[in-house]
Amino acid sequence: MTNTPGLSGNQKRKMKSASRLYAVQALFQMEHSDQTSDAVCEEFLDHRFGADYDGAQFAEGDVDLFRQTIANAVDNQAQIDQLTDRALVAKWPLGRIDPTLRALFRAAGAEMVSSDVPPKVIISEYVDLASAFFPEGKEAKFVNAVLDHMAHDALPDSF
Repeated sequence: MTNTPGLSGNQKRKMKSASRLYAVQALFQMEHSDQTSDAVCEEFLDHRFGADYDGAQFAEGDVDLFRQTIANAVDNQAQIDQLTDRALVAKWPLGRIDPTLRALFRAAGAEMVSSDVPPKVIISEYVDLASAFFPEGKEAKFVNAVLDHMAHDALPDSF
């Protein structure tokens, strides 16, 4: 679905953004359930991507990006968690932060360690998600700082 012909650049960007949102939600769900990544992925693909519930339409997503982000987050979780821990203040280890933020850092980290997406794009996308999840708080600034540190650590040649 990544190279879907006939879609405008704006439609493709919206699909990628939706996939990143779904990836954060799926990683959160996996942490709080006994479901495997395959089971959670199938649930999201069957019941979220483009689904219509009582007139509310869920966004269509980029299936390849969603699957790749989940797989990379699972396969590289130790590396991603280490990157995140190094970016956090000593008094706030990864296990102590909000589980939504933990899922967000894992999804963003998955893209940082295994994609060719520029770090600035990854940071911007996930800061936007943090703003959506926490519209009243300071979490977006916190996410920006942590992801910037992670990107400089994981991808020093990209800056």
